[in-house]
Amino acid sequence: MRRISYTVVTALLVTAGLVPITVAAPAAAAPRPDVVAGPQTDRSGGGSGATTLAAAERDEVRVISVRGAGPFRIGASLARLSAAGLVDWVAPGCDGVVHAGVTGAWAGKIIVSFRDGRLVEVGTATAPPRTPAGAAVGMSFAALEEIYGPRGSMIRNDAGDASAYLVRIGSRVELFTGHPIRPGVGYLQVGPASFVERGFRQGPSC
Repeated sequence: MRRISYTVVTALLVTAGLVPITVAAPAAAAPRPDVVAGPQTDRSGGGSGATTLAAAERDEVRVISVRGAGPFRIGASLARLSAAGLVDWVAPGCDGVVHAGVTGAWAGKIIVSFRDGRLVEVGTATAPPRTPAGAAVGMSFAALEEIYGPRGSMIRNDAGDASAYLVRIGSRVELFTGHPIRPGVGYLQVGPASFVERGFRQGPSC
């Protein structure tokens, strides 16, 4: 793997021009030369119709779950999402994993990861979106425990140098990891346990 760090996530988002720098400014400002630009959506337009559409899109960016977020569903094809104009840029990762930015209402909110051309992870460093249970980036881990109760638990990686809050839902998970400069949740990932949880426990392979 697999899992890209919070600072790299922030750098990718900022490099793509999707979000303002809110944390770890020096890391976020670092260029990412292996990011490949993809199709862009045209967000320009005038009139009340365009304004209404933009407002409706913002309202849709609310929920991230183990099924994915919006049109970015776990198992979806990278080729199909790209053909639909929903992929903005791609960056190769380890072991054939490809990370990508998105267009439309979810731009600047999520980063998606593909393995063998299929979506295996959706991650966010912003709030909203929230999980169906109401958990989000920025919350304390104590708040997560209040929300999930026995459904979730704190875990450690195999190296013993990082912790995260894990919620299992069938064969998939919600994984909440820490923030680099303040207490609480800094990043939320969802997807199959075989990818998301395993990546956290074992760490990157390259």
